[in-house]
Amino acid sequence: MTLGLATGSTPKGVYAELIKDHQENGTSYEKITTINLDEYIGLPPTDPNSYRHFMNSELFDHLDIQLENTHLPNGAAEDMSRECERYGQLIKDLVDIDLQLLGIGRNGHIGFNEPGTDFNSRTHVVHLAESTRKANARFFSSIEDVPAHALTMGIASILDSREIILLASGSAKAEAIRQLVNGEPDEQFPASALKLHPNVTIIADEEALSLVSQD
Repeated sequence: MTLGLATGSTPKGVYAELIKDHQENGTSYEKITTINLDEYIGLPPTDPNSYRHFMNSELFDHLDIQLENTHLPNGAAEDMSRECERYGQLIKDLVDIDLQLLGIGRNGHIGFNEPGTDFNSRTHVVHLAESTRKANARFFSSIEDVPAHALTMGIASILDSREIILLASGSAKAEAIRQLVNGEPDEQFPASALKLHPNVTIIADEEALSLVSQD
C-alpha cells in the first residue's frame, strides 16, 4: 500500500494517532510505502525546517516503517530539473497512490501548487506565493528564512490517487473551504481540481466550515 503524505500543522494530529495506534495496538507499517507532496528547495534533509526532518520526527521515527520506503523530493539536489524528472518517475513507478492526505492553503494551494498551476502539472519547481511564505514563517526564525522555492508533486499526480482526504481546521481556512465546496474548478484556485476526482473526503472542524452555508 502506498500512502501520500503531507506536512505542516494540519496533519500532525493524524500522525499522532497513527503513532498511538502502532504503539498500543501493534499496527505494522513495515510493508507500507509513503510518498510526500513537497519539499523546500535549499534545505538539506537534516535541516530542522526541512520536510524530511519533519516527517522523520513527527511520524517515521516512531513506526516500524522502512525509511528506504519513505520518499520526499530532494530539496538539496544540484539539478532541480533532473530531480523533478526523478520524483515524477518514482510516482509513476508506484503506479497509484492508494490514499493521499492533503491540507489546503488560504489561497487554495494543495501541496505547493500555487494559484495558476496547470491542472495537468506533474512534479515541478514552484515560486512560493508571499502569502504561503508568510503562513509558514511561524516555523522559521523570520520570513526571510523561509525558502522562496519548493519542489512539489503536480496536481495531475495528486488526482491520480485512488482516494483523497483533505483536512482543514480553524477560521483561517474558512474562506478556502467555502470556495472549494461552493465554487467550480478553476486553476486560480488549485484545490478546486479536487472536484474532478471521484473519491474525495473533506474532514473539517466547525470553524473551517463556518462560511460554507453562505452561498
